[in-house]
Amino acid sequence: QVQLVESGGGLVQPGGALRLSCAASGSGVPVYNMGWYRQGPGKQRELVARITSGGNTNYADSVKGRFTISMDNAKNTVYLQMNSLKPEDTAVYYCNRQEFILAKSYDYWGQGTQVTVSS
Repeated sequence: QVQLVESGGGLVQPGGALRLSCAASGSGVPVYNMGWYRQGPGKQRELVARITSGGNTNYADSVKGRFTISMDNAKNTVYLQMNSLKPEDTAVYYCNRQEFILAKSYDYWGQGTQVTVSS
């Protein structure tokens, strides 16, 4: 059973920066994606950034050029560096891991961490 533990959320002023961390444990599946999703008040959960086990990344258009997703293999941890934060980035951010086996996908989620961008 995969477990994901998130940290790094908080309150920041517009233009500021935060780094979210997500430590994964409990899986050795070779093919997977890890990513960050967010859900703002009254909104659907949306993909922010994703990185594959092969190292490919993709980002939502709204965060391109501002956010960077990366992995530390030694710590089995994925990060989201968020720069130039805007009020519209305010949301609960969730770490996600997708594993692929027997032509099926399985999703695991962190507990969520609040990011608030406000002056």
